[in-house]
Amino acid sequence: MNKKVSLKTLQTNPPEAFEKEELEKKLKKIRKKLGKLQDTLYAHDKYSVLVCLQGMDTSGKDSLIREVFKDFNARGVVVHSFKVPTELEKSHDYLWRHYIALPERGKFGVHNRTHYENVLVTRVHPEYILGESLPGINSIDDVNDAFWDKRFEQINNFEKHLADNGTIIFKFFLHLSKDEQKNRLLRRLNKKEKNWKFSAGDLKERKHWDDYQKYYEEAINRTSKPHAPWYVIPADNKPAARLMVASTLLEALSKYEDIQEPELDDKTKANIDLYKKQLNNE
Repeated sequence: MNKKVSLKTLQTNPPEAFEKEELEKKLKKIRKKLGKLQDTLYAHDKYSVLVCLQGMDTSGKDSLIREVFKDFNARGVVVHSFKVPTELEKSHDYLWRHYIALPERGKFGVHNRTHYENVLVTRVHPEYILGESLPGINSIDDVNDAFWDKRFEQINNFEKHLADNGTIIFKFFLHLSKDEQKNRLLRRLNKKEKNWKFSAGDLKERKHWDDYQKYYEEAINRTSKPHAPWYVIPADNKPAARLMVASTLLEALSKYEDIQEPELDDKTKANIDLYKKQLNNE
């Protein structure tokens, strides 16, 4: 998505209504194709794929990962869920922990919350920046527009570097409505088996809803590039959101016609019958 977006004008429900069973059936077909494509990507060993998932609390990131990547070979996909930075992580620059979690060639890396937390949560709570011990940042007043301009530049440069070196980047924002978040939080409280998912911190952050929407919108508009596009996914309907993400991945990756299984070298191909004969005669 390279056009300027206004989140207020974008729907949080999918444009078409389908029954849950139909959505799941469509997803099953697509994720099997994705699993086969991943096997080819692994054998080709020239590209990696980075899938970035962002969204408000309860937007469905965890269940989306479970359902979309269910048919992948376990060796071919690595999921990282980024929490509050540890002391070790804070002793490095803010991109370090994301860089070391990048997928190697031939693999998918799925980042549940991403390097964009550093222009989202920290904008809502700029006091967190003081904990990064940055030169020249001595008070909240130093965390100004010029600071954020520089950080966006750094993120764009980071992603361009990755793309130039063979990482195919997808960035998905799960666009959830405030009413649907309320419903999902209430379900976590009302269903005993879901209680463990609830955190009082979710209510604290919910009070900053409008700020988060503003900063998400700015982040999307300032960092959606041809080599690292953002996709805004309506997230009020979880099965539909999963299908949209899977469909986007398959459609985009299918355009990489150079991703093919490597051919055997001429000597091996010429001796296939001999190798089969050797094995059969054991």
